[in-house]
Amino acid sequence: MKRLTLADCFDPDGERFGIPTYPWRYAPDDLATRRQLRAQGLRPGGQPVTAQCLRPRRRREPLTAYLYRVDRALPVRPMTPGRCRALAKANAARRRCPECGRDAGYVIPASLGTCVTCTYPEEQRAA
Repeated sequence: MKRLTLADCFDPDGERFGIPTYPWRYAPDDLATRRQLRAQGLRPGGQPVTAQCLRPRRRREPLTAYLYRVDRALPVRPMTPGRCRALAKANAARRRCPECGRDAGYVIPASLGTCVTCTYPEEQRAA
């Protein structure tokens, strides 16, 4: 696979990649990523991806950031009391250990699946 250079990432007409493509940090000011929209208190609001930014990397595929039009973005929906309760309940479930049933006090990593005490019981006895 040919390594992508910064010049290869410039395709404002979308001939090479199908959608307009810009090098990392060179996108027009009227386009923004989801994170940039969120920092402005906006969300894409169902609009399709307008363009993309590519950042070449040495040994892997290039990083891709999808861009949306700022003028078509909608305001972020406000947090309602019901949504706040649902979020608190979901976060509490992520802290509960499925093996011992206790609240671990932290979000249990998906790689472990249980709290540290249940995953490494022999190390807990030695301490």
